[in-house]
Amino acid sequence: MTTPQQPPFPPHDPRRGAGTGHGDGRESGPASPGAHGTGAGGHGHAHAHSHGPAAPVSRHLRKVIAAVLIPFAAAVLVGLAVLWPGGAPPHERTGVGFDRQTQQGTVTKVVELSCQSVNASGVPPTGDTSTAEGSSAVQQANGECKRATIRVDSGKDKGRTFDEIVQPDQSRQLSEGQKVVVAYEPSAPEDLQYSVTDINRRVPMALLAGIFALAVVVVGRLRGLMALISLAVSFLLLNFFILPAILQGSNPLLVAVIGSSAIMLIALYLCHGLSARTSVAVLGTLISLVLIGVLGSLFIGWAALTGNTDDNTGLIHGLYPTIDMSGLLLAGVIIGSLGVLDDVTVTQTSAVWELHEANPTLGRRGLYRAGIRIGRDHIASVVNTLVLAYAGAALPLLLLFSIAQSGVGTVANSELVAEEIVRTLVGSIGLVASVPVTTALAALVVSADRPADRPAAQTTGAAPARGGRGRRRKR
Repeated sequence: MTTPQQPPFPPHDPRRGAGTGHGDGRESGPASPGAHGTGAGGHGHAHAHSHGPAAPVSRHLRKVIAAVLIPFAAAVLVGLAVLWPGGAPPHERTGVGFDRQTQQGTVTKVVELSCQSVNASGVPPTGDTSTAEGSSAVQQANGECKRATIRVDSGKDKGRTFDEIVQPDQSRQLSEGQKVVVAYEPSAPEDLQYSVTDINRRVPMALLAGIFALAVVVVGRLRGLMALISLAVSFLLLNFFILPAILQGSNPLLVAVIGSSAIMLIALYLCHGLSARTSVAVLGTLISLVLIGVLGSLFIGWAALTGNTDDNTGLIHGLYPTIDMSGLLLAGVIIGSLGVLDDVTVTQTSAVWELHEANPTLGRRGLYRAGIRIGRDHIASVVNTLVLAYAGAALPLLLLFSIAQSGVGTVANSELVAEEIVRTLVGSIGLVASVPVTTALAALVVSADRPADRPAAQTTGAAPARGGRGRRRKR
């Protein structure tokens, strides 16, 4: 008795879209000469990559995308070559803030003693603790202070020790064996040349960075490694191009645009591969950055924001008066928005590509509508993230205004807060705009992909040899 043989795979259903079945659902269809000639290898490759890189678009579309991106990349390279600095210009140290000579040190001994013995020349407290000054004076008079002995571990005075008094109300308390950063002022009297300026946090920060890198590589594997490499390249461009070029007097906006564009091209193509999908994300990011630059320039000028609002920016302006501080503010807006823009544009482009793979019958409008529905959720979460990130950074400032019981209008009108508001809103507008822009570009590229325009290799069964990518059904 002969048992009827069952076909190894379900019969082909023309209503099923690419990616919904097995490998043959992604082939050229029954009428294609190479539909069944690829064998099991073709089937295995098509199935294995159903959720991997998207099938290559037609040669015509690749030419169109290249015609836009190659001149842009060439312009970025020219800008890097023309504006590349030879390093930050030298200046005489002021001894203020970060502009001090520093060395490494270690706390070798800590001894407790009465604050009265070390503050004998101070003003006697009145006992009134209702004010911060009065409370501090009482603690310094009646509390227990510490005398810390610090050893200098680097520089020409390595091995030298000095003492420092730690008041009880001081936020930074020292303990024996603690690593510290000491400031050096050569013009001061010998016994006052060194002072503790901060805690040495290199070990915990290096350990945290190592844990972060390990987590990224373990979870992301090769993509995670590429992301770390692109992150390193971004820091190199920031430290060796953007910052020195601004210090040398180049236009901060121009430097930020060229530097951000270089970071964008390297990061996106390194992490996501050289493909049409990545190129669409690059175009969407570029358009959004242009919008952010235009809006930022308009409203920073209209609101008369100078960018010189605290001690650090004041020190920069004092050392390098030729730097355009408002341009520096705009450059910060552009660079700060770039990281979130990359995430939005890549996600939207991938969503449209996957929608097309799942249902090739969707036209340009259908792809855009489906993609924008995904993008609306993305907009809500990303905008909230950006606003909370800026609010978290400015939390001490907001708390100070709350203590002073200032009105909302007064707080928002102050330049310190107005800068953050303009930065947040301009960046958020760019992020919101990037969703429909990138979705429309991706839908246009995918829907315009004509099988007749594709290379002959994709219609003769040779496609599996090209990295194992499956082919869409010929329609």
